[in-house]
Amino acid sequence: MVVRGKKVHYEVYGEGKPIVILNGIMMSTLGWHQFIPSLSAGNKLVLLDFFDQGQSDDFDGAYDQMLQVEVVKELLDHLKLEDVTLVGLSYGGAVALKFASAYPDRVKKLMIFNAALYSGDWQREIGESWILSKDDPRNFYATTIPLIYATDYFNANKQSIDARKEFLIQNVFCDKKFLARMERLTNSASNYDARADLKNITAKTMVIGSEDDYLTPVKVQRDIARGINDADLVIMADCGHASMYEKPAVFASLVLGFVNL
Repeated sequence: MVVRGKKVHYEVYGEGKPIVILNGIMMSTLGWHQFIPSLSAGNKLVLLDFFDQGQSDDFDGAYDQMLQVEVVKELLDHLKLEDVTLVGLSYGGAVALKFASAYPDRVKKLMIFNAALYSGDWQREIGESWILSKDDPRNFYATTIPLIYATDYFNANKQSIDARKEFLIQNVFCDKKFLARMERLTNSASNYDARADLKNITAKTMVIGSEDDYLTPVKVQRDIARGINDADLVIMADCGHASMYEKPAVFASLVLGFVNL
């Protein structure tokens, strides 16, 4: 698919009620492949790389998250999808909130995992720390990755996390193209604010937070749920920001139950 003259990568699996998943900021479609068998067994699963992610093209110059909203709109038009369940995690959750507000007739159900409601000074400081650390792969890892995990999960899985740490440092966080993409993606969220948009969302909504999420705390998830008419709120225990990796069975069960009920 081409949007604004640039390639946008997407993948489609299975048939049935459509589930469209929107990535977190450092993710790509590859991050969801472990969920393809379960989520596509009775549903049409659609995965998407935003601009500056995965196999989609770079986007030259500054932009905000409404550009990614446009990408989602173009994808649904391209695939002729109506009444989708839109599932967004973190950065993708912010885009999902904006999309569901701007195009309420296109979203039947909405699932928001570990998303921000707006970017305030605290969030912008975190984003700035990511950008400032990008010239050293180990500093970039230390600044961005440990906080996404719950403490207990991190300690219990230290060996596998350390193995992934070395892979990321040696193969990803030294890649200047990846780091330039991360800087643009980070900056695209710097002025994000969905507070005035929540009242426009008409989709049946489930907001999911994590008990040990330090980046988008439970209070934020409560505020999102309170702002959307008749939204349900679920808090995952003993879990951090990367909820789909720490609790994959819970993640898949929530999505399938909500979509197909």
